[in-house]
Amino acid sequence: MMPPTIEEAADAIRDERLTPIELLEICLNRIDACESAVQAWQLIDRESAREQAERLTREQASGTWRGPLHGIPIGVKDIIDVFEWPTTAGSARWAQAIARQDAAVIAQLRHAGAILVGKTVTTPFAGFDPARTRNPWNLNHSPGGSSSGSAAAVAAGMCLAALATQTGGSITRPASFCGVPALKPSFGRVSMHGIVPVAQSLDHVGIITRTIGDLGVMLEAMASNDPQLATPLPPLEIHSSRDDDHEFVPLGRLRGFFDQRVSPEVQSCLDDACETLLEEGYLIHDFPTLPEFGEVLAQHRIIMAVEAAQFHQSRFARHPNDYPPHFAQLIQSGLTTSATDYARARSFQERFQLRLQRYFDDCRVLLTPATVTTAPLLTSTGDPAFNAPWSLAGLPTVSFPIGLAPNGLPIAMQLIGAPAAEMELLAIARTLERTLSVELPTPMSDA
Repeated sequence: MMPPTIEEAADAIRDERLTPIELLEICLNRIDACESAVQAWQLIDRESAREQAERLTREQASGTWRGPLHGIPIGVKDIIDVFEWPTTAGSARWAQAIARQDAAVIAQLRHAGAILVGKTVTTPFAGFDPARTRNPWNLNHSPGGSSSGSAAAVAAGMCLAALATQTGGSITRPASFCGVPALKPSFGRVSMHGIVPVAQSLDHVGIITRTIGDLGVMLEAMASNDPQLATPLPPLEIHSSRDDDHEFVPLGRLRGFFDQRVSPEVQSCLDDACETLLEEGYLIHDFPTLPEFGEVLAQHRIIMAVEAAQFHQSRFARHPNDYPPHFAQLIQSGLTTSATDYARARSFQERFQLRLQRYFDDCRVLLTPATVTTAPLLTSTGDPAFNAPWSLAGLPTVSFPIGLAPNGLPIAMQLIGAPAAEMELLAIARTLERTLSVELPTPMSDA
């Protein structure tokens, strides 16, 4: 039995048709059915989750309802601190690295009433080297990375939402490969305090759920300006407009860089989705990509390498064997990059952010494929090329499935919004999702 969505569960719990205890048991039953095959979890704390569910059920019975996350079971990517749980970051040597306090975002979710079920698997140090997790759609294929376990757990119905992080493409790509929606908020919208960094100028905390509406519910509880921001973001506009205000808004489809790299099956599926939107009355402008896209991946890599090396340098020198090949190569690259090249890359990042603003003079959101291909085999986490530009620019993105490839694996669309415009972006995504009316089958439905 698949659990309900967050919005469905919130209504049922508020109306006392469902208790947090009952909802948790649905998720634990899915874990029992699927986890041995999918391997999405680093830690499952059934005792703690049941204690949380019992307390929240008592609160519910006494008339206390904390809001739409009251009693909602979620997973937490294993680079995010949860008090008294280890934060292994995919490293064997960090297996006993017990967190002494909650990350800022975890404290907010506890206050909102979420039930923390456990830690989801991350690739080592949130890098590129594959983890053990498998894609629920086809166990021979990758769920993507680095938020491998978060995407797989949500897709298989083992929790209603999971926290994920992205430095290059680690929220959007795994969610897309696993056929579920995801939100990467604007840079700094959710605090990184208490989270193992990859690159402080690129790291984002985001969300994977089973519906776009659920992404908004989670974001409302998680949003808070990160203290590292020099200029705070404007407050999140929670109830600024209705969904139907966003019907037929002009969309901008980026070509060039994306058309040159996309696989035929992903291109065909996106073409079909755009044709449907045009038939329904949407206006889609085709935009060439800016010349800067020719440099974006190289400049992104420089920043990521230098900042990862800065954090890991001392430990990498002491324990080089704890670092798998791709992440070790990233650190070594960062250690040999000159200060001039790093400064040039950071300057490029600032110019790129400013140059992207011109697109939003003519459209409300940008539209691209979410991934270059469908989920690859287990030896790779996939290509982040279509996601890294938005991590570099810090713009909010939403992705959601739009169909299946001939090989039966999901394909997704990616929408990019203006700075700090997450709620408008989610509202537009929801209207597009409703217009396209794509309903994928449930992976592992027979489990």
